[in-house]
Order: sequence, then structure tokens, then C-alpha cells
Amino acid sequence: MAKEDKKELIIENAVGIFAEMGYYKATTAMVAKATGVTQPYVFHFFQNKEELFKTVIDRAFSRLYDTFAEVAAPADQLIEAMGCAFSETIGTHRDEVLLIMQAHSIPEEGIREHVRKLHQTMLDALTQKFERAGIPEAKKTAAHFIGTGLLITVAEVLDLPELIK
Repeated sequence: MAKEDKKELIIENAVGIFAEMGYYKATTAMVAKATGVTQPYVFHFFQNKEELFKTVIDRAFSRLYDTFAEVAAPADQLIEAMGCAFSETIGTHRDEVLLIMQAHSIPEEGIREHVRKLHQTMLDALTQKFERAGIPEAKKTAAHFIGTGLLITVAEVLDLPELIK
């Protein structure tokens, strides 16, 4: 298997391990074992666990960012269409969505700042999308959309659909 393929496999396995175990309980040794490589091989690609986590969370945010960017609908249907796209993403890439939800709670300075920037980028992108669509109060609507997405994710994790009904 090519070096880049192994790197991708490391990232894919790390998504599941971080989502299941959380940042602090997950180890690079677990990721290495799940990937079928040695721990030093993981460190060949990633300086440390924090860098691996940042790469994983970047992928998760990129997937959502791309998903929302691809949604095309009239202004009066845009938010609902984006909500449907988000629901589909939960179904197909649940672990990544769970990581986004968890990431803000990690107090490590480097991770906290990284995640803050990713959320800000998402807010800015959604605000611009809503402005282009002519949706009033675009920034407020974008913030509400993100907050609703986080609440939907909490309801999904806790199997508590009453939170969003």
C-alpha cells in the first residue's frame, strides 16, 4: 500500500477512535493498531496526537463545509435543504459529526483555537451563502443554523429526539 494510502487509512481509523473514545482516552497506539501499522509510523505523518486530531477535525469540517456549499435551493427552501443535507451527513459520516460536536469541549489551547477558527470559517461561509440567497439577518440565521445542528447532534447521540421536536 502506498504511503499516502496508509496516511488516509490512519486518518480514517482515527476518526472512529476519537469519536468513540474521546480525545483524552484515544491513543496513537490505538490508531496504529486499528490501521495495522506501528505507532512510530503514525508519528511519521503526525507530530503528535494533537496534530492527528487537528487533521481529523479538519476533514470533518471540510466535509460539512462542502456539503453545505453544494446545496442549491431557492431562498425559501435553502435552510430546509441544508438541514436535509446535514441529516444525510449524520447518516453517512456520523463519527465526523460527533467529533465536531465534541471538539469544542477539549481545553487544550492549540485544539481550542483551531476549532474556534473552523467554527468561524463555517459561520462566515454560511453567512455569505445566506446573504447571496437574500435571506434576512444572514449572520444571525447562520449562527442559529449551526446551533440547531449542534442540538440535533446532541439529540442523536443521546437518542433523545424530544430535544428537537
